[in-house]
Amino acid sequence: GRSEGMRIEFNIVNSKDKIEVFSTRADTLFGASFCAIAANHPIAIDLSQNNDQLAGFISKCNSLGTSEAQIETAEKEGFDTGLRVNHPIIDEKTIPVFIANFVLIEYGTGAIFGCPAHDQRDLDFARKYDLEVVPVVAPEDADLNEFTIGKIAYTGNGVHINSGFLNGTSIDEAKEIMAQTLEKNGSGKREVTYRLRDWGISRQRYWGCPIPIINCPECGSVPVPDEHLPILLPEDINFDDPGNPLENHATWKKVGCPECGQPALRETDTFDTFFESSWYFARFCSPTSPDGLIKDNVNYWLPVDQYIGGVEHAVLHLLYSRFFTRALNKCGYIDLKEPFSGLVTQGMICHETYRNADGQWLFPDEVVNKGGDKFISQLDGQNVIRGRSEKMSKSKKNVVDPEIIISDYGADTARLFMLSDSPPDRDLDWTESGVEGAWKYINKLWRMIDAPKNNLLHEMIEEPKKLNIEMLEIKQKIHQTIQLVGSDIEKFHFNKAIARVRELTNILDSVDAEQSSNSWIYQEGCKTIIRLLNPIIPHITEELWKKLGYETFLAETPWPEHDTSLLTKDNVIIGVQVNGKNRGQIELPKDCDQSLAESLGLNLEGVIRAVANKKIKKIIYVTNRILNVVV
Repeated sequence: GRSEGMRIEFNIVNSKDKIEVFSTRADTLFGASFCAIAANHPIAIDLSQNNDQLAGFISKCNSLGTSEAQIETAEKEGFDTGLRVNHPIIDEKTIPVFIANFVLIEYGTGAIFGCPAHDQRDLDFARKYDLEVVPVVAPEDADLNEFTIGKIAYTGNGVHINSGFLNGTSIDEAKEIMAQTLEKNGSGKREVTYRLRDWGISRQRYWGCPIPIINCPECGSVPVPDEHLPILLPEDINFDDPGNPLENHATWKKVGCPECGQPALRETDTFDTFFESSWYFARFCSPTSPDGLIKDNVNYWLPVDQYIGGVEHAVLHLLYSRFFTRALNKCGYIDLKEPFSGLVTQGMICHETYRNADGQWLFPDEVVNKGGDKFISQLDGQNVIRGRSEKMSKSKKNVVDPEIIISDYGADTARLFMLSDSPPDRDLDWTESGVEGAWKYINKLWRMIDAPKNNLLHEMIEEPKKLNIEMLEIKQKIHQTIQLVGSDIEKFHFNKAIARVRELTNILDSVDAEQSSNSWIYQEGCKTIIRLLNPIIPHITEELWKKLGYETFLAETPWPEHDTSLLTKDNVIIGVQVNGKNRGQIELPKDCDQSLAESLGLNLEGVIRAVANKKIKKIIYVTNRILNVVV
């Protein structure tokens, strides 16, 4: 990542040498109590030449590893070099120099200054080696007479204390003032660094792309000429002998130098497979072209709209792909700079694990739940220990045979359960109850459309000119569902989309479809549900689509469109009068016509009593305001 900070010079006491440190927190310099350098820093290596104890410590550090996880978990250790450096800000103050196992030469300059009060790692180190701990940042509301650093470093925001000319300033203000001060006295300069590390791309294996380099004793490393590419792997290879098969091949590696013609050797390492898989998407745009990438094709097809893959790709493959895309762009092969527009990393499918008394793993179908937390083995009737839910793996036998699921429930049931139980980027716990729940819903949907009483669904019914308030609300719900499900699917929120469709299903299931006033809304709702679920349960919805009388494939049918005027429940409450006297209120859709207002208003008990045995002369309706019955 990109870091903005200062490169600060610490002059070694009684020496012309200096230690350069890169820091993003130069504002904490007043709290610096030590410097630490990496085990393979030039100063450390030079000091170790005549110090066996130090050489041993450096060897121990080098065996630790360089990953952040290894560094973070290892005990923080240091070696006091005996050197001291002058503090760049505080006159006549010197601080000790350590070699520390948590400082890496690959990051920054391979050296740090430690401010224990505001960095936990530095604090642990300082406590271990009895170094000074000076707090230089405190919360704004802290009592400065009582503010101290105990076992936990203070890493929050605040104002500077114990910092001379920085006292009372915020962290951002102090950074700028310190930067100007260091630049003015020649002890530092602003710098931007990147945490980049070399990528070793060579592998000692046969199955890989040969590295097009020839090693010549006279000319050194020489690229293979373009006309000799691609390099073909030998087919008469022996995999029985240990080591690199290409290195062991008697003739393949022997070749003449392209520059001087003298005997030379091919590079026998092959590229890491990540190297070859980091630009395939660009080649897919012109896969048969003998001239490689065609820029116009790449510009047309890329970037990839949506990348779906495991989270393990997010750091490696996708990062390398971005490197390659930038390199191809810089070399003029493509205009593209970023290969992928969208990314979804799917979670793992998990299942509970089971072991018998001997610690042996059992398959889920070998275990019976006798109620509560009691499980027994079907094999011998012995008690079974239920473990936590983990990623499905053959070694732990917590796997489910998809053939059995498809045979018992159908593929659509498996699809519906997996998509409805959790978001795609999270792990999914596979449960029999969840599968059965999905299966029951599919059966319910089938019954709603296939039931004899609903034969009316096979005939196309026209929308009535007038809908009662209940049917109008269901119509609104249908269009709200269309809009929300479409949005959910675009965002990969499949579980939310399914929940919305199931809610609409329950509403329709409560409708008496045999009533003529309800038949259109029931048919319209069922058609909508089937279309919305088609991407999720395609097989059953295609069958139901046919049952509704359609001859075309549902997959080729346009996605349903929503009516924006029905997306919000925009109702108004108006008063109902008889001869100008209030008799009650009704709730109506905003701007609805007079016929709906009349049908609801005349059914109010107060209105019925007031007009009993009287002739209605006229009805006055003021939209969104009042309904007046004149008798």
